[in-house]
Amino acid sequence: MKGGAPSTLANDALLLREPGEPYKRGRGRIKGRVMARFGDRHHDEITPREVAQFLRDLDTEGLSARNVNEHRSILHAVFTYAMKPDTYSLATNPAAGTDKRYQPPPPPLDHYEVEEVEALARVCERGAHRTAAPNYKGRPMALSDEEQAARHVEDRQDADLFRVKFYSGMRLGEVIALKWRHVQFLPDLSGAVLDVERAVSAGVEKLPKGRRGRQVPIPRQGAEALARLGQRPDFSDPNDYVFCNRFGERLDPSAIRRRYKRATAAAGLRPIKLHGLRHAAGSVLARTLPLVTVRDVLGHAELRTTNRYLHSKIDPAAIVAVNAAFDAAATRSSEDEAEGAESEVPPYS
Repeated sequence: MKGGAPSTLANDALLLREPGEPYKRGRGRIKGRVMARFGDRHHDEITPREVAQFLRDLDTEGLSARNVNEHRSILHAVFTYAMKPDTYSLATNPAAGTDKRYQPPPPPLDHYEVEEVEALARVCERGAHRTAAPNYKGRPMALSDEEQAARHVEDRQDADLFRVKFYSGMRLGEVIALKWRHVQFLPDLSGAVLDVERAVSAGVEKLPKGRRGRQVPIPRQGAEALARLGQRPDFSDPNDYVFCNRFGERLDPSAIRRRYKRATAAAGLRPIKLHGLRHAAGSVLARTLPLVTVRDVLGHAELRTTNRYLHSKIDPAAIVAVNAAFDAAATRSSEDEAEGAESEVPPYS
């Protein structure tokens, strides 16, 4: 667990919280399954049979294979730590001999195409993704001219944020950590290059995933979106965030996801998670660029991760190509049959 991403550590901490603790949001209570079963037990009393039974109980409870494996993984990490000679010198890891649940391979990627992302952005520009906030009498709130102007700026920023995320393929944490000093425009706004040096994970700004920065080229559409944002009167200095709230502060990723979800509904698009914009970028790039280039643009550690984008969707051009191939084959077959029939006709006598 040491050295993990803040989001990973936060998820691990959630699994190890006491049962009955309230969630930070909503009225739900923490199940705390690990602590409920093993929290009062001494580490060297817990047997592999007990851990295996605990996992079977999670199966019976209806948890997904992934969720059961997460509980198994956190137990394995806890007991591995206890086995270190400078901790508790536990002789064996009781979670090591338990079975990992089978997780089916992920389904084929679905993603938006360019025209769908642009439709999504236009919905945001109009502010159609906002929900009406009623006042205490249940009627829509009357907004001042200043508030309406501020919301219009936010709506246009939402539109261009989704565009930049799509045209760059960046992770959300990388997008909201982007500063103007990381943006290099090409002449005539033919494109731009983004230096991905930081990312936000569970509210903590850190190095990007993989602990190394990278440069991301984006096309004209993304460069134009950034140029529009750069025309605002405030928060456009090199150390300002490209995407920020009214006070120049970093955006909340949860709020972005909520606005994105409302925008997809307002645009009449099939529901795809916000991370799907990154998948869309990878799939579009994989149609024409070498896979190693796509890997470097997206910041994948391994090529096999990038390879998934080769099979996300059939390119319409591929349909045209296979039609042409089979039409040509059918034509050749017809010609061969015609030639064969002519050779069988007896000579005229």
